Amino acid sequence: MAGLAGCGGSSPAYRNAERPAAPIVLSASIDDRAVSVSPAHLGAGPVTLVITNQSMGAQQITLETVNRPGSGPGEKAVQTGPINPRETASVQAEVKQGTYTLHVGGDGVRAARIVVGRPRPSSQNDLLQP
Repeated sequence: MAGLAGCGGSSPAYRNAERPAAPIVLSASIDDRAVSVSPAHLGAGPVTLVITNQSMGAQQITLETVNRPGSGPGEKAVQTGPINPRETASVQAEVKQGTYTLHVGGDGVRAARIVVGRPRPSSQNDLLQP
Protein backbone atom coordinates (compact mmCIF):
# COMPACT_ATOMS: atom_id res chain seq x y z
CA MET A 1 0.00 0.00 0.00
CA ALA A 2 1.41 3.33 -1.00
CA GLY A 3 0.30 6.75 0.16
CA LEU A 4 1.09 10.22 -0.96
CA ALA A 5 1.13 13.12 1.44
CA GLY A 6 1.77 16.69 0.55
CA CYS A 7 1.62 20.14 1.96
CA GLY A 8 -0.37 22.83 0.26
CA GLY A 9 1.83 25.41 -1.30
CA SER A 10 -0.86 27.47 -2.93
CA SER A 11 -2.30 29.11 0.18
CA PRO A 12 -1.81 32.87 0.57
CA ALA A 13 0.99 34.15 2.77
CA TYR A 14 -0.01 34.34 6.42
CA ARG A 15 1.40 36.95 8.73
CA ASN A 16 0.98 36.77 12.47
CA ALA A 17 -0.53 39.87 14.00
CA GLU A 18 1.32 41.21 17.01
CA ARG A 19 -0.21 40.76 20.41
CA PRO A 20 -1.65 43.86 22.07
CA ALA A 21 0.15 45.46 24.97
CA ALA A 22 -0.20 43.71 28.32
CA PRO A 23 -3.17 45.08 30.28
CA ILE A 24 -2.51 47.59 33.04
CA VAL A 25 -4.58 47.41 36.23
CA LEU A 26 -6.00 50.76 37.36
CA SER A 27 -7.19 50.91 40.97
CA ALA A 28 -10.03 53.33 41.65
CA SER A 29 -11.83 54.31 44.82
CA ILE A 30 -15.08 56.22 45.27
CA ASP A 31 -15.86 58.04 48.50
CA ASP A 32 -18.45 60.69 49.33
CA ARG A 33 -16.18 63.53 48.11
CA ALA A 34 -14.14 62.26 45.16
CA VAL A 35 -13.11 59.50 42.80
CA SER A 36 -9.41 58.64 42.95
CA VAL A 37 -7.41 56.47 40.54
CA SER A 38 -3.88 55.11 40.33
CA PRO A 39 -1.93 55.29 38.12
CA ALA A 40 -3.28 58.53 36.63
CA HIS A 41 -0.76 58.55 33.74
CA LEU A 42 -0.31 55.55 31.42
CA GLY A 43 0.19 54.51 27.82
CA ALA A 44 -2.65 53.65 25.45
CA GLY A 45 -3.86 50.05 25.30
CA PRO A 46 -5.96 47.60 27.29
CA VAL A 47 -6.73 48.34 30.94
CA THR A 48 -8.52 46.54 33.74
CA LEU A 49 -10.25 48.95 36.09
CA VAL A 50 -10.81 47.67 39.64
CA ILE A 51 -13.19 49.98 41.52
CA THR A 52 -14.10 49.99 45.20
CA ASN A 53 -17.08 51.98 46.45
CA GLN A 54 -16.33 53.49 49.87
CA SER A 55 -19.24 55.95 49.71
CA MET A 56 -22.53 55.69 51.59
CA GLY A 57 -24.67 54.92 48.50
CA ALA A 58 -24.61 52.83 45.33
CA GLN A 59 -22.56 54.43 42.54
CA GLN A 60 -22.32 53.92 38.78
CA ILE A 61 -18.95 54.92 37.35
CA THR A 62 -18.12 56.07 33.81
CA LEU A 63 -14.75 56.36 32.06
CA GLU A 64 -14.99 58.81 29.16
CA THR A 65 -12.86 61.10 27.06
CA VAL A 66 -12.59 64.81 27.79
CA ASN A 67 -13.52 66.94 24.80
CA ARG A 68 -12.90 70.59 24.19
CA PRO A 69 -15.40 72.91 25.91
CA GLY A 70 -18.60 73.27 23.91
CA SER A 71 -17.98 70.19 21.76
CA GLY A 72 -20.54 67.97 23.49
CA PRO A 73 -20.15 64.92 25.70
CA GLY A 74 -17.07 62.73 25.58
CA GLU A 75 -16.86 59.23 24.16
CA LYS A 76 -17.57 56.54 26.77
CA ALA A 77 -14.84 53.94 27.07
CA VAL A 78 -16.70 51.93 29.72
CA GLN A 79 -19.53 52.28 32.23
CA THR A 80 -20.38 50.03 35.17
CA GLY A 81 -23.69 49.05 36.64
CA PRO A 82 -24.46 50.22 40.16
CA ILE A 83 -21.75 49.34 42.69
CA ASN A 84 -23.15 48.96 46.21
CA PRO A 85 -21.42 50.54 49.22
CA ARG A 86 -18.35 48.57 50.38
CA GLU A 87 -18.44 46.48 47.18
CA THR A 88 -15.92 46.12 44.35
CA ALA A 89 -16.36 45.93 40.58
CA SER A 90 -13.95 45.14 37.75
CA VAL A 91 -14.29 46.17 34.10
CA GLN A 92 -12.03 46.08 31.05
CA ALA A 93 -11.56 48.82 28.48
CA GLU A 94 -9.32 49.88 25.62
CA VAL A 95 -8.02 53.43 26.06
CA LYS A 96 -6.57 55.60 23.31
CA GLN A 97 -4.23 58.57 23.61
CA GLY A 98 -5.95 61.53 25.25
CA THR A 99 -7.44 62.70 28.53
CA TYR A 100 -10.22 60.84 30.32
CA THR A 101 -12.41 61.44 33.36
CA LEU A 102 -13.54 58.74 35.73
CA HIS A 103 -16.74 59.99 37.33
CA VAL A 104 -19.96 58.94 39.02
CA GLY A 105 -23.47 60.04 38.09
CA GLY A 106 -24.77 62.96 40.10
CA ASP A 107 -23.20 66.01 41.66
CA GLY A 108 -20.96 66.46 44.64
CA VAL A 109 -18.35 63.76 43.90
CA ARG A 110 -15.24 65.14 42.20
CA ALA A 111 -14.09 63.18 39.11
CA ALA A 112 -10.62 61.71 38.67
CA ARG A 113 -8.53 62.64 35.62
CA ILE A 114 -6.50 60.10 33.64
CA VAL A 115 -3.91 61.09 31.03
CA VAL A 116 -3.20 58.45 28.38
CA GLY A 117 -0.01 58.79 26.36
CA ARG A 118 1.40 56.99 23.34
CA PRO A 119 0.46 53.33 22.81
CA ARG A 120 2.36 50.85 24.97
CA PRO A 121 4.57 48.34 23.13
CA SER A 122 3.29 44.93 22.08
CA SER A 123 3.63 42.05 24.54
CA GLN A 124 4.51 39.79 21.58
CA ASN A 125 7.79 38.53 23.04
CA ASP A 126 6.79 38.54 26.71
CA LEU A 127 6.47 35.09 28.20
CA LEU A 128 3.72 33.91 30.56
CA GLN A 129 1.18 36.50 29.45
CA PRO A 130 -2.53 35.74 29.73
